[in-house]
Amino acid sequence: MTKTAKPKWAPATLSEYDGIRFLHLDSIWVQGAMRIRKPQQLELEYIQRMMAWMLWRDSAELNEGHAVQLGLGAAAITRFCHKVLRMRTTAIELNPTVISACRAWFQLPENDRLLTVVNADAAEWVANAEPQQAQVLNVDLYDHEAASPVLDDEAFYAGCRALLADGGLMTVNLFGRNASFARSAVRIARVFGSDQVWSLAPTKEGNTVVVAARGVRVPERDELERRAANIEALYGGYGLPARKWLRLVRPLPLSIVEQLHHQQPAAES
Repeated sequence: MTKTAKPKWAPATLSEYDGIRFLHLDSIWVQGAMRIRKPQQLELEYIQRMMAWMLWRDSAELNEGHAVQLGLGAAAITRFCHKVLRMRTTAIELNPTVISACRAWFQLPENDRLLTVVNADAAEWVANAEPQQAQVLNVDLYDHEAASPVLDDEAFYAGCRALLADGGLMTVNLFGRNASFARSAVRIARVFGSDQVWSLAPTKEGNTVVVAARGVRVPERDELERRAANIEALYGGYGLPARKWLRLVRPLPLSIVEQLHHQQPAAES
């Protein structure tokens, strides 16, 4: 009897409930979601928080530059950056069935002048990418069981920082039963510098979003409040509660800063 070869990729499947379409990878874990009648709306709370980088950008430059997404999911961030912000947008996804599913079920357009979706390994792509090409980098990399980030070491985060232009911003989703916020935050801060890393309080599902910057000057509180109000005025209807983000943003805990004090190398310019 000939044995059937095990598929190399976890197949993408979908479910629907209450007007929302969900992406799965051969498991019960939700890999992404889209409200069918409002496809550009950011449905999942942690995906909304992945857009918190907007607080650290000047309002006049909010949607300028190149946005890179590592891990396509249901293409929510990719669609938003491409269709709503109208930024040049690049998405890197290892699993070809996810790309096919997003194009068939989640309204991901074909590549065009502003959009490039690449079927590639994120670690390899980052290592070989042109440096300082991105103003925004969103990292959401999980296997089909969503146990922990699949790329979570200093070498990877160093590549991410190298990808960012001066003033660029990265958001990272930290989630899963084997994930550790402290462990990941230390690795990120060693690369970016402890004064360039923040986090948002966890969602009720347990997702913690980390924001890391390359040489960003933190605005005064009143300027952040003006930016948050501007984001909500422009994009609140898409699911961006920016003033709530301000209440959730935290600097790195003192325990992590103390770990870094004697061992953190200075971030390269």
